[in-house]
Amino acid sequence: VGLFSPQLIFEKEGVYLHTNAKRSNQDTSIPGFIRIVERVRKSDGDGGEEDTNFDPGYEPDWAVISTVKKEREHVPVKNSGAVCFSGDPSQWAFSLPLSELYSLRRSRFSLGRNFLVLTSRGGHPLPPLHFHRGGTRELLRALQRYIILDPSPLDGRLFLAYPQDSGTLPQSFDRLQFLDDGGNDLVSRFIHDPYATTFGGFSKVTNFFRAALRPPESPIHTRTPQDPSLPPQSDEEPGFELITCGVELGPKPDVTRGPPLDKWEEFLDSEGRVTCPEKIKELVFRGGITHSLRKEVWKFLLGFYPWNSTAKEREDILRVKTDEYFRMKVQWKSVSEEQEMRNSLLRGYRSLIERDVNRTDRHNTFFSGNDNPGLTLLHDVLMTYCMYNFDLGYVQGMSDLLSPILFVTQNEVESFWCLTGFMELVHQNFEESQEAMKQQLLQLSILLKALDPELCDFLDSQDSGSLCFCFRWLLIWFKREFSFEDILTLWEVLWTRLPCENFHLLIACSILESQREELIGSNHDFNTILKHINELTMKLDLQTVLRGAEAIYLQLFLCKELPVMVKQVLGLYVPPSSEEESPDSQASETQRLLSQSQEGAAASNPACGPSYP
Repeated sequence: VGLFSPQLIFEKEGVYLHTNAKRSNQDTSIPGFIRIVERVRKSDGDGGEEDTNFDPGYEPDWAVISTVKKEREHVPVKNSGAVCFSGDPSQWAFSLPLSELYSLRRSRFSLGRNFLVLTSRGGHPLPPLHFHRGGTRELLRALQRYIILDPSPLDGRLFLAYPQDSGTLPQSFDRLQFLDDGGNDLVSRFIHDPYATTFGGFSKVTNFFRAALRPPESPIHTRTPQDPSLPPQSDEEPGFELITCGVELGPKPDVTRGPPLDKWEEFLDSEGRVTCPEKIKELVFRGGITHSLRKEVWKFLLGFYPWNSTAKEREDILRVKTDEYFRMKVQWKSVSEEQEMRNSLLRGYRSLIERDVNRTDRHNTFFSGNDNPGLTLLHDVLMTYCMYNFDLGYVQGMSDLLSPILFVTQNEVESFWCLTGFMELVHQNFEESQEAMKQQLLQLSILLKALDPELCDFLDSQDSGSLCFCFRWLLIWFKREFSFEDILTLWEVLWTRLPCENFHLLIACSILESQREELIGSNHDFNTILKHINELTMKLDLQTVLRGAEAIYLQLFLCKELPVMVKQVLGLYVPPSSEEESPDSQASETQRLLSQSQEGAAASNPACGPSYP
């Protein structure tokens, strides 16, 4: 029988273990040490069994135990360690074999700063560890002596654990074993087709996001004060701000919507210039646009025409843009079948576009039926966009953005240039890295945490995968959630860029808050949350959602102690050195916002003066 000799490899004090606050009246924090202890078997041979009941003897502490068998030269030959915690006798303890460690997640903002959560291969998360004095990076480096910690391709804070002797691991989702079929194919389809791949098959989507993005089922805690006996936290790792429930937001102001913009000529001067674009944007934000005016106004909202252009200048712009469009169209139209056989990129784009065109908004009369000229226009504009933006090309979901534009303009050239303007706002959603989508989901979490901590914590606790069920909403701006007519109104509201940056995130918050009682009251798990969210399609009232989103903005705007991260998401953060307005002027601006939002747009008054800065 071999003898075991523990050797201390790594130690860090100032680490607090947090017990389950949701199951008790208060959050219990257990101070201690985190240690990596290497257990070495000293034996003349290979016989003998390893002692799985080894007690590291530190109290209280964290011990990451690496049990390695050694020959006479004391060379490690096998990693079979354990993660252990032993505290005061009145506390509880646990032990997890290192070979059973599935993942390690660094802190998420809703948990606070410098947290680590370890999860077993059985899917059971251990209590969060709070590093009061930093040290998470050093711990990760020390762990990598015994296991491979591989970052998740979709969440840089999630590390997946593999044994050192697992051999070469292919750079694909097959190595993660999330799916039992077609892992490589799923990744390829996700990169080139994020919308359909993510939401085409809910059973695979659930497994995919649960494994790659989910926060472990750990409680959300209020950060406890630092032990006064500990030295100052001088080496805490930056990058996280704790969003707590302590800020009183106050009630949501009452918000009214107005009638759609139904006058245009009176906003033009004698040369055809728009005299007051900010007033037009305000009216559009408040009530949308009468359908007969959309064809003209959309070209301004999407940048095809400058707001200060004259009627004559717009004629020149249209002529130049028409020539430019058809030059790009000729580029792909002139490619022969033989050439295309040697151009896999163009061939792939064409295949995706043809498939998408045949299933995009076919219920709309403009695109219904076989051999519909609307389908031909949809195809040609998307193919030409591939020539316009070689770097992005075509990604599924883009046809959903074009179809309403083409329906309104019913003009090939104008719809193309309006699409380029729209893509300037959302192109990052379709980039291969998906960094922008991850960032938006994080920003949505920040907002929801500030607005409704209980709802945010509930969604976190149900493996919601960083609100990944909102992915479709943000990717194509709620295109599948509302009726076709409502989408026309919603998009023109968003194109005004009022009242703040990322207003589409506040729309998502408004929808989530409207479903609060259903989500929390029914105690849904991740699968049923995903199912419920997708069943909201075509059941949401747009005007109610818009009123809720604007009320949320005003509620946050009025908060005097709004966290900096929330201000940054909304574009409200002003560095102290650049603040020029006095408290009195800020207060008067707030009152003006409130009064004008309540008045709405009862009449389409051509007088200038926007409601929002």
